[in-house]
Amino acid sequence: LFFLGLTAVEKKLAEYKCNTNEAIQLKLVRFPEDLEDENTTFNPEYSHQVFGDDEVAFGYKGLKILLYYIAGNLSTLFRIEYTSKVNENFDCVEADDVESKIREIIPPGFCTNTDDFVSLLEKEVNFKPFGILLHTYSIHNEEAGEDITYQIYKADMTCPGFREYHERLQTFLMWFIETASFIDVDDERWNYFLVFEKYNKDGATLFATVGYMTVYNYYVYPDKTRPRVSQMLILPPFQGEGHGAQLLETVHRYYMSSPTVLDITAEDPSENYVKLRDFVLVKLCQDLLCFSPVKLMEGFSQEMVTEAQQKLKINKQHTRRVYEILRLRATNMGDAEQSRSYRLDVKRRLIGPYKKKQRELAKMRRCLRPEEMTNQLNQIDLNLQREQLEESFQQLVSDYRRVLERLAQA
Repeated sequence: LFFLGLTAVEKKLAEYKCNTNEAIQLKLVRFPEDLEDENTTFNPEYSHQVFGDDEVAFGYKGLKILLYYIAGNLSTLFRIEYTSKVNENFDCVEADDVESKIREIIPPGFCTNTDDFVSLLEKEVNFKPFGILLHTYSIHNEEAGEDITYQIYKADMTCPGFREYHERLQTFLMWFIETASFIDVDDERWNYFLVFEKYNKDGATLFATVGYMTVYNYYVYPDKTRPRVSQMLILPPFQGEGHGAQLLETVHRYYMSSPTVLDITAEDPSENYVKLRDFVLVKLCQDLLCFSPVKLMEGFSQEMVTEAQQKLKINKQHTRRVYEILRLRATNMGDAEQSRSYRLDVKRRLIGPYKKKQRELAKMRRCLRPEEMTNQLNQIDLNLQREQLEESFQQLVSDYRRVLERLAQA
């Protein structure tokens, strides 16, 4: 009987669990009617950093966590709605304090009711992008049937209002970057690059936030810097339109003109970022003389490393990938000799980590008594190694082909 009672209570409690990725509703608002339009709502990809690994909020039915942002300056409306709450029915359990969890990541000064938010929306016409304009581009929009103009700016903390704006902007990292963290904005070595869309409202030109990138300038002895891309986010309503490539290329071009910059790196890049970077770097490099088809067929060279670093601020490791992608394009994979030569060339690079592992094992063998060495360590299975190598190679080639397809369309 006791068990039956327990499961009934558990069942009842389970009804009060909400998936926070679904409960959180985000919007970038341009017009008052956007507030009621479900098509303008988007949800987080992640909420574990705020709500724990289960991404669950307990204690509510029909929970909605509304985080609405004015499209340009990102003034925020934060409201919680639900149909019922647990402590009205149960004495022994307490609902999660959802509000304080959200307050921890969004800066103070947000609206809590729609009327205040809409009156802020009317002032949006005064919002202008921060910093200096680096690049303007346009993309044809099928839905609108016209070209839409975008601009990329470089900003810093000395721009009036930028510090507060950045605090609002960085809250999006929590929902879209798996291991996001907020940066120390008082460190002057940060650079900020921002993407805005120009749009019309009642005859005026307004600006909407599309995405941004933060870059940290590391010092390299004696007189150089090595900019490292830290965070990059294109907001979901704008993803898949090519803004990431525009942003990364603009940032490269910005640093290319600086004689003190050594090369550009990235911190803990995601798979998507690596694909994006491959595309942008190949696009930048393909016209360098050292990457002509004849030179590509002669193999990876110091000349490629030097030219890519000096002219385009690309480091050796990334230049090697660019070489492999461009060489694939120049290779007739239907020709047995050309294909074999390409495969060997890439696999020689891929086998590096395996060889390192074998050297480490050999060292261990010298230090350990035979009975301490397990059989498994003694014998790296060469067949397995070959299989893994082939798998890595095939995966790379398919990634490279996608880059080349995108390049052909660009």
